[in-house]
This record gives sequence, structure tokens and C-alpha cells, in this order.
Amino acid sequence: MKKSKTSFFCQHCGYMSPKWLGKCPSCNGWNCFAEELVAAADSVGSSERFFDGKPLPIDEVPATEGERTPTGLDEVDRVLGGGIVAGSAILIGGEPGIGKSTLMLQVMTNLAQGSRKVLYVSGEESAAQIKLRADRIGAQARDLFLLIEVSLEKILDQIKKIEPAIVVIDSIQTVYSAELMSAPGSVGQVREASSRLILAAKKSAVPVFLIGHVTKDGSIAGPKVLEHMVDTVLYFEGDSGHAYRIIRGIKNRFGPTNEIGVFEMRDRGLAEVPNPSAFFLAERPENAPGSVVVTSLEGTRPILVEIQSLVSPSNLGMPRRTAIGVDHNRVSLLVAVLDKICGLQLGGSDIFINAAGGVRVDEPAVDLGIVSAMASSFLDRPVDPRTVILGEVGLTGEVRAVSQMEARIKEAARMGFTRCLIPKTSAAQPPGLPKMDIRPIRSLAELLENLF
Repeated sequence: MKKSKTSFFCQHCGYMSPKWLGKCPSCNGWNCFAEELVAAADSVGSSERFFDGKPLPIDEVPATEGERTPTGLDEVDRVLGGGIVAGSAILIGGEPGIGKSTLMLQVMTNLAQGSRKVLYVSGEESAAQIKLRADRIGAQARDLFLLIEVSLEKILDQIKKIEPAIVVIDSIQTVYSAELMSAPGSVGQVREASSRLILAAKKSAVPVFLIGHVTKDGSIAGPKVLEHMVDTVLYFEGDSGHAYRIIRGIKNRFGPTNEIGVFEMRDRGLAEVPNPSAFFLAERPENAPGSVVVTSLEGTRPILVEIQSLVSPSNLGMPRRTAIGVDHNRVSLLVAVLDKICGLQLGGSDIFINAAGGVRVDEPAVDLGIVSAMASSFLDRPVDPRTVILGEVGLTGEVRAVSQMEARIKEAARMGFTRCLIPKTSAAQPPGLPKMDIRPIRSLAELLENLF
């Protein structure tokens, strides 16, 4: 009897070691190694594991992308770059209960209603559970096939037999191969199942959606190589305390990255939000100190977001600094600049910053808005509610230019804003806009002169 061989794999990045290690030398994670069985070398000779291709001169290779398949949801098509590309592999990650399965069920229903045969493979729920969800959201289509299976070999056999136009695997962590002795969800099983499903998609030109679990730090569970293997990586984000959901493109070989699609969770599933700016500003208070509107650019889409600040005297020896929806380190930097350059004594105050609505903004273009919100709250003076503020702030108090200024100002004008504080180097009036009061700002000293 052949002796089985084991190795230790990092559960975060997939690094293999012949012995257990306390710290992963690849991702620097602690206590993340687990022992797994390794398949024998003579058990991996299936013809499903290679393309069997031949070298061709590059000028003879056909370079046609083909016609994209629309999903029926404009927000999803925006993130994918216009639709689904034939043979592409798309990985979708998100927190438990965020709506990944609901979104994919809606997409598959739209595709099935367009006379396309689609296959939805689930290894986590029973057929009755999925049918109850489908009835609730109105997902009924004759060409939508449901398969409850976790065996990789049987899933591949059903794909060959049914010949669907699109396949969904929910979720990739539940699929296992009989050729590996490790448990489902382990690094080896996730890597094996993903590679064979992706290879089958490339060979048959059938797009495949892989739904993945996420770890406690928000990254997709399994080896990091999984994100490198697929063509597109989408993250489904949201807060249980808010109705909105955002699908964000992190990687896309067939379109732009960092695009977002906005949805609202309702009783009958996910509803598209075609105007995110109005959605995030719907409950904004007017004439309230510490409230400022900024323009954040998500991919190619400008979105208006409200930044709220509360600055109050602190009785603690070390005042609190809390940032929700913005970078905490960036806020600390801006507090120091505002204290040093403008003379506002913020060292003894508690400072709380919040991006209203639960949205997260990371780009430097919101720096000037954060500074304005803190100054407004500290001085207890409200900013004009029809004012939009955008710009990057440097360590010496200078205001730097930001990208795609015209698109940002046009979005503000479309939402009815009449005044805009922008960097001095971006003070040109964009063509085709209604007359706006554009105030060029060179430094934080000029900001306080034009803010109120």
C-alpha cells in the first residue's frame, strides 16, 4: 500500500512547507498553517488538465473579443465592462448574507429569460431553499437549471451533458475533488476545483461565476492564487445597518477596474440605484455645522457623498480620533495640518469623521472636504448647503489638483449645486456647464476665507 504524503499549507496564501511554521514567509500571517494530504504524482494525468495547444505566430492569433452578453442589470454590466465575455471566469466575494446568491439568481434569471440555458450549482443550500428565494424575488425561468452537488467530477460531467451558456458555482469552497484527500474548503481543494472549472470554461467558451467566502479581514478565503487565476474579481460590499449594496470591480481583464454598481436591498431582491448621488444625499441635513458634500470618483462614475464631522472638547488625557468610511491615518494627518497651518487648536478635542450612508471613500480628492467639515464643526459655523468641496491637501497646507475635474463638477451641477471650491490649478470652467460659482483655492488659509 502506497504511503500517503502530507504537507503544510498556509490557509491565507497557499504557501506550502514540508513542516509546520508559526509565521508564513510569504504573507507574514501567524498560525495559519494546516496539514493536508498531497495527491500522488501518478493520479494527475487527466486530459482535462491541459489545453493541448500548439505554438502560433502572434500575428496569426485571432484577437476578436466576441460579443458581450448583457446580464439584464445595468449596474452589473457597468462593473463587468459592458457584459459577460465568453469563456471568462468571474470571482465574487462578500460577507455572509450580503446578497451574493440573490444577485446571481437574479442575473441567471434574466439570462434564462433571454432563451439561454444556464446552470446554477449550489453546494450550500437545498433545492427547496433556493426555490423559496426564487419565488420571493420572482426568479422564474424555464431554462434555469438547478444542481445540488459538491463533487467536482460530477459537476463537470453535468456541464458537458447540459451544455449551458453560463455556469454559477455557489460556492467554490464547498466543491471538492475525489483525487485529493484533503477536506473541502482547504487550500488544495479550492485550488484544484478552481483550476479545473476555469480550464473547462476556457476550452468550451462558457463563462463561469465562482462565489467565494471571505475571511474575517475581508479578503476572499483560500489561496491568494485564486484571484490571479480568474479574469475578474468582484467584491460585494455593504453594511447590515444600511439598505444599499455596492459591487466593486477589483480586477478585470476585459474592462476597467474600480468601477462600482449600487443596489438597494428590498423585499423582492436587489434593486438597481441609477442615481447613487441622490441616494446617498437623501437624508442630508441642511445648515448643520460639520456637514460637507464632496465628489468621489469610483472608476468612471462621480458620486456625491456627505462627509460629517464632530469636533468636541475632550476630558480624556488622549483625545479620541474615530474615522468611519475614510482612512484613519489620513484623518490624523489632516488634523495635524489644520492645527499647524490654520491655527485651530484641535489637540484637546475628540474628532469623529463619518462618510454618511455607510459608503467608503479612499481617494485623496476628499481631503479638502474632510478639512472643511472639521473646521465647520470646530467653529460651529455651517457651510452653504449648495457647495461642493474637492481637492487634495499636502503637508504644507497647499491644495493640489485631482483627476477628472470636469466630470466631478458636472455631477455636482446635475444635482443642483451652485458653488464649488476646487484647487487653483483646476480653476478652468468646464464647457457645457450651467454657470457655477467656482472658487479656486491655493492653500488652507484661502479655504477658511471662502468656506463660510
